Amino acid sequence: MSEIADDDPIEGEAIAPVKARPDWLVPVIIGSALFMQTLSATVISNALPTMAHALEVSPLALNLAITAYLLAAAVFLPISGWLADRYGARIVFTSAIVVFTLASAACGFAQSLEQLLIARVVQGAASAMLMPVGRLVLLRTVPKAELVGALAILTMPGLLGPMLGPPIGGAIVTFGDWRWIFFLNIPIGILGVILVSLYVPDVREETRAPLDWTGFALTALACAGLVFGFENLGRGALPWPVVTLMLLGGGACLWLFLQHAKRTANPILDPTIFHHQTFTASIVGGAFLRFAMGATPFLLALLLQLGFGMTAFEAGLTTFAAAAGALAMKTTAPPLIRKFGFKRILIWNGVISAALMFLYAFFTPQMPHVLLLAILLVGGFFRSLQFTSLNGLAYADIAQERMSRASTLSSMGQQLAQSIGVGLAAVLLHVSLEAHHTTEITVGVVSPVFAVMAAITLIGLFWYVRLPDDAGAEMSGAGPQGAARAR
Repeated sequence: MSEIADDDPIEGEAIAPVKARPDWLVPVIIGSALFMQTLSATVISNALPTMAHALEVSPLALNLAITAYLLAAAVFLPISGWLADRYGARIVFTSAIVVFTLASAACGFAQSLEQLLIARVVQGAASAMLMPVGRLVLLRTVPKAELVGALAILTMPGLLGPMLGPPIGGAIVTFGDWRWIFFLNIPIGILGVILVSLYVPDVREETRAPLDWTGFALTALACAGLVFGFENLGRGALPWPVVTLMLLGGGACLWLFLQHAKRTANPILDPTIFHHQTFTASIVGGAFLRFAMGATPFLLALLLQLGFGMTAFEAGLTTFAAAAGALAMKTTAPPLIRKFGFKRILIWNGVISAALMFLYAFFTPQMPHVLLLAILLVGGFFRSLQFTSLNGLAYADIAQERMSRASTLSSMGQQLAQSIGVGLAAVLLHVSLEAHHTTEITVGVVSPVFAVMAAITLIGLFWYVRLPDDAGAEMSGAGPQGAARAR
């Protein structure tokens, strides 16, 4: 990764100097903040019953703490790119860490459901800035030929959050006080602020467009309606007319924004970025794999706990094998992509990833635990390679001045896809229950859902096979053209 001189301005703006740093340090620092974010999004799930008892409310009411976080993140996500361009990525990123850490402390000190909900809303709003703004720093400061490796390092800590969240939450409420679920973020946040201030460069746009308030309102409502609607689809927590109304309302706001963007000089999001085939293949084609990834933690928790009879802590430790496989892949992804190119990796690795997920449908309590762990480990490896390829390909043809919009669009697409995955899995699970004429979650009920989700991931091949053979060559370094550009 190329070093940035202490006094070099980025994008025409003078920036505060940063200390000399190893190539891997900035992605690790940003990734650690993402670890804090993803951990907080998942760690609370296993602690809900204990927290509900302590706050003297029902677990169903306390589920609002998860909902409040998701809604706040969805509402404020569209504005993240504009804030980074306006005030500088380092300032926005540091401020988001500070607010997130303070909100985490407020969650830990909450004495009532109302106090907890307010703190979770603030925490969710801050989390909306972390991924797109942190990724923007890399997109603006790392040469494209080195970006795949930087993005691979960036996502390492973030991968651990969803996998470590459930077992950590279960361990804390089993052996300690639930408030430490939130207090854990305080030392991470303090260290993050120090390291970002010392080592992360500031980036911003030289020209600062005014905020598109109409676009912000429409995209915020669209994200909130679609994300919350799909998250609750098929779960029975809300009446189906309410869920339907949220989905229709979110879709209508998205359509209105697209019409607004056509006649606005500087819309808060730029839909024309989808004119780049590489970006569309990454976001639209990759969405089908993200459907499955959004559903997998939910389905595995049901399979292992209700089907196999494991405790939440045991199930969490088992699923950590997938995270271990993903982490093992990160160091091998750049040379693999450089050797084979994005197109071939996405096609063949997409088929392998689907096949390995299909094997989940054959998990039984009688299966040797070592074999189950091996399948999860290998599956995590190949899925992580697919995500690394998709994340890199998205920015292969994006100009520097459009990186903030592309990063925000990418984050929104990923969040929406994961929410759709959860809702789709819930609907398929309901269909499977009806087909088995039962209301009890069993191995036989969950297994077919894994098979269907695995088949859905193959739809993304339609976008991958249409890519040119040298798609993203400048970024991957694959082939003679890519190697020459990388030099």
